[in-house]
Amino acid sequence: MEKPELKVTQKRYTGESTVISTRLPKDLVKELDGVADKTGRTRNEILQMSLEFALRHMTIESADKA
Repeated sequence: MEKPELKVTQKRYTGESTVISTRLPKDLVKELDGVADKTGRTRNEILQMSLEFALRHMTIESADKA
């Protein structure tokens, strides 16, 4: 099976949005800044794309497994 891959293009997202806040480790922000610099996208766009990707590929397991 092919490994899922998040591809970041240089297209800007437009649409309705809501503000959320999160605390991130500094090393993760440094990596995020690197991706933003390479793609010309904002941190926010990269985070949004990453969350959408994670939600599409997420598996939810029941806590009451036998």
